Amino acid sequence: MRKAAIVGCGGIAAVHAAVLNDLPDVALIACADIRSERAAAMAEKYRLHAYPSLKQMLDNEQIDVLHICTPHYLHVPMAEEAHRRGIHVFMEKPPAISREQQKALFALEDGGARVGVCFQNRYIDAAKKLKSMVESGETGHILGIRGFVTWHRDAPYYTESGWRGKLDTEGGGALINQSIHTLDLMNYFVGRPVSVEAICVNRHLKGVIEVEDTVDALVDYAGVPGIFYATTAYSANSPVLIELSCEKMTVRMEETEVTIRRPGEPVERITYTSDCNLGKDYWGAGHYACISDFYHCLEENLPFQNDLASVRNTLDLMLAVYESAADGGKPVML
Repeated sequence: MRKAAIVGCGGIAAVHAAVLNDLPDVALIACADIRSERAAAMAEKYRLHAYPSLKQMLDNEQIDVLHICTPHYLHVPMAEEAHRRGIHVFMEKPPAISREQQKALFALEDGGARVGVCFQNRYIDAAKKLKSMVESGETGHILGIRGFVTWHRDAPYYTESGWRGKLDTEGGGALINQSIHTLDLMNYFVGRPVSVEAICVNRHLKGVIEVEDTVDALVDYAGVPGIFYATTAYSANSPVLIELSCEKMTVRMEETEVTIRRPGEPVERITYTSDCNLGKDYWGAGHYACISDFYHCLEENLPFQNDLASVRNTLDLMLAVYESAADGGKPVML
């Protein structure tokens, strides 16, 4: 029986807690949050020990796995603290918010404790379908890829959080928070990019946030163009669109639907269903599969597909997008 704990008891932590509470051979035993009412509410619901800080929780509990669900800037230092104590870490996105944090994070690859990252959309059926089609050669060579995220975030989402919308604590905006999963899937399907040029702007929350609400990037995957656009200035949280233009077909993924267009053939549509109702539908329904796979890999001593090595390309690209935008859209090599 592996003992788990959660630090940060906000919205996404509720998803982690629900999964952990359901997993066999896992016992969620403690939670921590500087907002004591949040920790108390989670502790009451799941009969946990509540703490006002990570340090107090780690000092007083024997924990095998720590789930990090805190504001972005705390992910790496909290992972380092757990890792020093030999505790495995499962962390929410983003893995890091700066090159300095990136270096510190990947130093954790050396050591007995393991680190997993919650890029849960790799686990949804539609994404797995695209991945298998590409890897099997069914699609032929990839000629291009595009990813679009058009969601809605208003001022209270930022002003009521205490940390969102601030460069030092969130690390960015629409890219690092809302659309990093889409950027990750683009890399997941195509591979490591070689360069990117990007623009980040704040169009609808001027004077409210310090970070971007819109990002526009051209990613070069060694001659394969990747078009990436994300905004939180839309009126709704629309399904994310990822499309691969390939030698033999065009394949599009929108939420749970995959559309396949082959020249001269009828359009094929595959709709996947999910019995997972955790979180918000536009997050993707992969949290249960992702978290349970991490514990399975720990138990069986197997590689975890969302380990640090597997997210390096996405973190490199995300940081390069911000570097290009800060330099007026000039290309940044990866």
